[in-house]
Amino acid sequence: MSELIAVLSEQELADIDAELHHVPYKSAAAIDALRIVQRYRGWVSDESLRAVAKHLDMSAEELDGVATFYTLIFRQPVGEKVILLCNSITCWIKGCNNLQAKISQQLGVELGETTADGRFTLLPVTCLGACDKAPVMMVGDDLVEQVGEDQLPELFSDGEEC
Repeated sequence: MSELIAVLSEQELADIDAELHHVPYKSAAAIDALRIVQRYRGWVSDESLRAVAKHLDMSAEELDGVATFYTLIFRQPVGEKVILLCNSITCWIKGCNNLQAKISQQLGVELGETTADGRFTLLPVTCLGACDKAPVMMVGDDLVEQVGEDQLPELFSDGEEC
């Protein structure tokens, strides 16, 4: 247990252990455990993943399979806010490719990249579940529906120039 504390904080371990009380077996808490680590660190490093796997009695490979399957588990550092741009068929029909080009132009990044100041990471996502409001994207925890190009400067400014 002490080697886990060297990697995971006592609070992370306590939060993970709290989740274990709600599941029939440890590996059933895999996603929640990864989300806990990500909440504290912003992403899940290889070292953190190995520690979580050990705590859940899983192999690192098993847990990495879970982590890489889910879009919202970040396995590399991301910006302060992650922009998830939906590229489903509905959003594509409604112009998500044009939005992506405008976002890339405004922020100076392509899909999968983080701005030089570390404020934003732009990632594609297959579906955000709001097809009736397409095109959609998430900026941090906020779902933005019926996104228009005219909204972009305000969405990414936070009162500062991008």
